[in-house]
Amino acid sequence: MKQKSKSLMILGLALGLSISNGIAQQANVNLEFDPQRDKEGLIPFSARINSPEVHDDRTVTFRLIAPEAKEVKLAGIALLTGLGKGNEPIPFSKNQEGVWTLTVGPLPADIYAYHFHIDGVQVTDPSNTYAAFTAMPPYSQLVVHGDGPAFYDAKQVPHGNVTRHVYHSEVTDGEREMYVYTPPGYSANKKYPVLYLLGGSGELPSNWIFDGRANFIMDNLLAEGKAKPMIIAVPNNQVLHRNHPEHTELTFDIFEKELKNHVIPLVDQNYSTIQTPKGRALSGLSMGGRHSMFVGFRSLDQFANFGILSAGDTEPETSLSYFLNDPEINQKVDYLFIGQGTAEANGFFGARVEALVNALEAHEIEHEYYDGGHGGHDWSTWRHLLYYRFLPNLWQKLD
Repeated sequence: MKQKSKSLMILGLALGLSISNGIAQQANVNLEFDPQRDKEGLIPFSARINSPEVHDDRTVTFRLIAPEAKEVKLAGIALLTGLGKGNEPIPFSKNQEGVWTLTVGPLPADIYAYHFHIDGVQVTDPSNTYAAFTAMPPYSQLVVHGDGPAFYDAKQVPHGNVTRHVYHSEVTDGEREMYVYTPPGYSANKKYPVLYLLGGSGELPSNWIFDGRANFIMDNLLAEGKAKPMIIAVPNNQVLHRNHPEHTELTFDIFEKELKNHVIPLVDQNYSTIQTPKGRALSGLSMGGRHSMFVGFRSLDQFANFGILSAGDTEPETSLSYFLNDPEINQKVDYLFIGQGTAEANGFFGARVEALVNALEAHEIEHEYYDGGHGGHDWSTWRHLLYYRFLPNLWQKLD
């Protein structure tokens, strides 16, 4: 019995399970800004090992127990971009106990999506309790903390509320969902502008809340006096299968019907809103940015404010001619923001954005262009754009 206990102790040390090794807690008690940091020396509930472990120097150790595996790699474009590794997965090393380990970094403080590739199969990190589900297969989340809460974290400030609405759509012939944020101190006796915020090809409405942290970002901006109170409505802009062979031809018309027949009426009926174009904004990331362009730009009777995040079009003179050649466009649009991440500006997505910005400049259409942050085509960029530019500059012309 003593020999068995000794063997178990040695195995525990080898797996990095001892308190003295400083293992991340992932306690999920509070909305911590550093949930994967060493605090209590406990492994996550129901996990076999601690992974990921975020150190104070912002390096990160990943672990996996897979003694029969032949190859394990770290993957995920968001994390690899943060590491400056392009899109090439990084191999782990395995010890004699069958534990695979990899330490990377340091990384900028942020939240990163990642996967493991185990013998060519993409899986989430089985020991990480922070996972996300989307319109794509799920992924794990790495939270690299800084010296204190970031602009997207839950701070000790007044918080707004997020309500999930479920409604029937005659457009898609089914039950659908939408999330609506109301600012702290919301009152039905006051009229609020509404931002309609859209996801990308792989997003659900909940992703702007759990990945994008839009509600915490808005709470923090309001507490800092950097933005005006607003309602944020996050509808589902998945209106047909993303792999449908005619998705590009069909999606904009279908989403326009969903937006005008169901989404806007639901918000206006349930909340105290400014029901004019100047009191509405339409914004989205990637596919949602294209929805904002191709639906929003032809709906100036509904919207006067736009945020195009990591989106554009390579042939805007053709696809957006009605907008570009409107002689009164600068009188109709209050605010037009075009933004992308610094790391994505040189790739495929950057070319679409550049073509759009060039067309706007050629037609002397007033707009703001900005690229910033350290991220690529991922949530690091979209959180950054929301906090540092789009939300603070929204509604500046609203009386």
